[in-house]
Amino acid sequence: MLGENMPENNKDYIITPEQAVTLHGLFLERVRRTPGGVAYRYFDVKKNVWLSLTWAQVRDQVARWQAALLREGLAAGDRVGIMLRNCPQWVMLDQAAMSLGLVVVPLYTVDRPDSVTYIINDAGIKILLFESAEQWQELRTVRAQLTCVQRFVCLNKISGHDEARLQCADEWLPAQSTLTEERKRERDALATIIYTSGTTGRPKGVMLSHYNIIFNAHSCMDTFAVKHTDLFLSFLPLSHTFERTLGYYLPVMTGATVAFARSIPLLSEDMQTNHPTLLISVPRIYERVYAAIRSKLDEGSPLKRKLFEFSVNVGWHRFENEQGRAAWHPKLLLWPLLKRLVADKILAKLGGNLRVAISGGAALAPDISRVFIGLGLPIVQGYGLTETSPVISGNKLENNFPDSVGQPIRGVEVRIGEHNALLVKGPCNMQGYWNNPQATAAMISPDGWLNTGDTARISASGHITITGRLKEIIVMSNGEKVPPTDMETAILRDRLFDQVMVHGEGRPYLVVLAVVNLESWARFAQAVGVRPDMPESLRDTRIEQQVLQRIADQTKEFPGYARVRRVLLLTEPWSIENGLLTPTLKVKRDPVAKRYAEQIEALYQGH
Repeated sequence: MLGENMPENNKDYIITPEQAVTLHGLFLERVRRTPGGVAYRYFDVKKNVWLSLTWAQVRDQVARWQAALLREGLAAGDRVGIMLRNCPQWVMLDQAAMSLGLVVVPLYTVDRPDSVTYIINDAGIKILLFESAEQWQELRTVRAQLTCVQRFVCLNKISGHDEARLQCADEWLPAQSTLTEERKRERDALATIIYTSGTTGRPKGVMLSHYNIIFNAHSCMDTFAVKHTDLFLSFLPLSHTFERTLGYYLPVMTGATVAFARSIPLLSEDMQTNHPTLLISVPRIYERVYAAIRSKLDEGSPLKRKLFEFSVNVGWHRFENEQGRAAWHPKLLLWPLLKRLVADKILAKLGGNLRVAISGGAALAPDISRVFIGLGLPIVQGYGLTETSPVISGNKLENNFPDSVGQPIRGVEVRIGEHNALLVKGPCNMQGYWNNPQATAAMISPDGWLNTGDTARISASGHITITGRLKEIIVMSNGEKVPPTDMETAILRDRLFDQVMVHGEGRPYLVVLAVVNLESWARFAQAVGVRPDMPESLRDTRIEQQVLQRIADQTKEFPGYARVRRVLLLTEPWSIENGLLTPTLKVKRDPVAKRYAEQIEALYQGH
């Protein structure tokens, strides 16, 4: 079946926004062009094997989901919720819903019941698809509040329940069906409502049209080319716009294959099994790989560490030379040998087949991107928001400035506004916030400029550098202003810390709350002469003084008034489950401050 009805040239694979019109139209055109092409790879837990689905097979499954939705009697514009990990069924319900003009609302699989309740009720979700009995245990505690839901559908069978609205997917879906014609084909119709996981306040529902997303995906191909032979490894949640646009709709647009990773803990194994050519990730994944590399080097000999550093330096010089920013040097003759001895062995852990890695969602520390680029893996950093579908800018392989977020993608305008705010205008800008005209008006000006909330500067070449966050500025009692995110990024360069939060709004000086890396903490505490397993060791004055010095070493580029004077060390990680991280893994500043209010107060006593 593979190879049947295949176009000859890569450009023949690419579907334009005009040809697609809607996101379901995009899918139908892909099936028409390459029915026998491999669309998805996934791991079958029951058979313990990786399986593949062709585009034609996915279409046949979409038909079943469409028929089940039709039986529910939903009208165009009604909302359908998806609360699944990344898997083929996510795509199937998404496409079936959009074929009927329904609006898809993704939810994070790991979120607090109160947050899930708010989103379901605010969006008025009528059908909710989820995966497991564990999820139902959470949902059943709030089901009485979910009166708008007419059908709960679970992928797995749940026995012994007393909920009339709950059905197993196998019972809800017909055995087979034929895909009926798309209910309506309007490019500017509402396609999805995506709730942003704000670090403060209730999440807001971002309304994106079919054209918002299709235009964004198509414009991104000017920044990094995607081939029909490419293989994506999908592990960022599809409820995140970054993954949904670039890791789902873009492969449909280009005919590439997507392999759904099993989980983050199994990511390395899945990479080595599937050998992806393109990686779309947030900085946290690169930081984890980097930390693992450094940890292994720390255990190795000084010679091994020197060889690694030399390889990275030579590789970085090679990169700068290829970018036209550095002259050729004789040491570059050593690169083939260093590549074989050092770089290839490390990159094999990422599957050994990556030709480009894309980083977005937050700032990637320059020293981390330098290591990967030096090892021969081109990392291109981009930038965007859920409200812009999401990509605003990105670096190109041949014009890559790792300390910037690149140039605007085709069709998107940017400019610097008041207080150095980055403003954006283009077809990717959202239609507005669901049920929230006040928030929409605050974000988008009458003439169509969207305020990102980030401060930036734009170079003569058009490269954008994000310099801070308008709302995330700490104003101390002396009137001095400090950008906490920038400081936190700097402090996290020290591998003693896994998570940090700078605190000091309205206070005379800054303090840091830091979750320690347990392995690094054990070595550090023993070196100082305290027992790492004793809770009181976290408050030892000798420990605090040395930790403050380590923080000072990482933040010396900041002004003197930004000096950190006290630190609260913690061993319990901040997580989505304990309410201290958003589903996109951003620190919730107010909840963290409230959780540790007494300890924070103690850090200011007597001063």
